[in-house]
Amino acid sequence: MNRAIALLCVIWGLNWVVMKEANQVFPPILFTTYRFVIGSIVLLIISYFMKIPIPRREEWKWIIVGGALQTAFFNAAVQVGMQFLSAGFSSVLSYSMPLWVTIMAHFFLGERLTTRKIFGVAMGMIGLATLLNVSGGGNWWAIALTLAGAVAWAFSSILVKLKFQQYDILRYTTWQMVVGAVILLVYSTVFVHGSIQWGWFAVGCLLYNGVLASALAFFLWTYILSSTEASKASISVLMIPIIGVLAGVIFLNEILYWNTVVGMLLILSGIWFVNGA
Repeated sequence: MNRAIALLCVIWGLNWVVMKEANQVFPPILFTTYRFVIGSIVLLIISYFMKIPIPRREEWKWIIVGGALQTAFFNAAVQVGMQFLSAGFSSVLSYSMPLWVTIMAHFFLGERLTTRKIFGVAMGMIGLATLLNVSGGGNWWAIALTLAGAVAWAFSSILVKLKFQQYDILRYTTWQMVVGAVILLVYSTVFVHGSIQWGWFAVGCLLYNGVLASALAFFLWTYILSSTEASKASISVLMIPIIGVLAGVIFLNEILYWNTVVGMLLILSGIWFVNGA
């Protein structure tokens, strides 16, 4: 389990750098669309060779909800919100997800909301804000949209625990991604305009996002959710911005400020508090 969490955090953490660089050659939402189309194709091919059956009729409504919320709405909300908010502020809003999961898990999953969990989540969120040196700004509707995306991601995580623990993980991951990719593809076709600067760099960004950051990472996320408490799984993803910041320092020559180090320590302490609850 710890290896799966570590691999997920490394893949998504490094993807901060990849996505940031990809914005130079792709319109943001179009890049997100292509990413999940590729991820869907990879998972469909794997499912075919592993002879994974298509979902049963009673599963489809929840797969559609999960694909619409986690794959389509969350990622679209973040990309749109980042056009009007600072990157740091947008990231803090997006990674408020563990807070919403912890609260929802108390009411829907019976995971007791202990004082230690509340303290750990609060410490992690303060650490995240410190880590990214957050300044607000931007439109209130963009703030609300990005927060709504985080809540949607949280609810889809709860949905996995409620509806799909007894089902095949690969089947759920594949078809919810297919649903999300179709929604994004329709949206991009109708509303998104802009050109792509094709080249090896663009192809590399797409392959990393499609194969690793989408197909593999979302399979890992579903597996982690199905194997541990939702609140503990969600707080662990706060390692992702730490890896993202360090990757920016290493690969993009970004400066490591003192508040970044303090933020990392607070996040790690918060993860320890929640996982020890």
